[in-house]
Amino acid sequence: MKHVLAAMALFAGTVLGQAAPAVAEEVGKVGVDWLGNDIVIDAVQDPKVQGITCHLASFERGIIDRLQKGNWFEDPSNASISCQQTGPITVGDIALGKGGERVFSSRTSLIWKKLVITRIYDKKNDTMIYLVHATQVQDGSAKTSISTIPLFAGNVTWANGKPQ
Repeated sequence: MKHVLAAMALFAGTVLGQAAPAVAEEVGKVGVDWLGNDIVIDAVQDPKVQGITCHLASFERGIIDRLQKGNWFEDPSNASISCQQTGPITVGDIALGKGGERVFSSRTSLIWKKLVITRIYDKKNDTMIYLVHATQVQDGSAKTSISTIPLFAGNVTWANGKPQ
């Protein structure tokens, strides 16, 4: 389901002339029990920072688990992230505020809950921070994971000049 929604968002962003959100590409899937529950590994390219790839691990409930436990239309908020430089880094027009910028979003319930990757630039330490977390209307989750990419040693190109 998340891949169909990501493809629709990419199409809508292209048609409307807006920057499209990142699209996840499934690169692995590990079964964790006999109920069909899986840990899915996705590769996510930051659409505004070339040369950085994040790998996102998330939990996908199987049909038997859904039948046994109810809560049919929701996956858990558990996720972890690891980001690395995978090529020359070119930083585009990114948000520089403390709240960062949403890079990727995937529904984990029918309506209200999403798994989100947010990018924050730490200017003082010249580092990109990637945070994965869940968003909900209420009862937000404290389950988070971060990954950082130091930029000081790399050959980094800033499209609009490095922030001072």
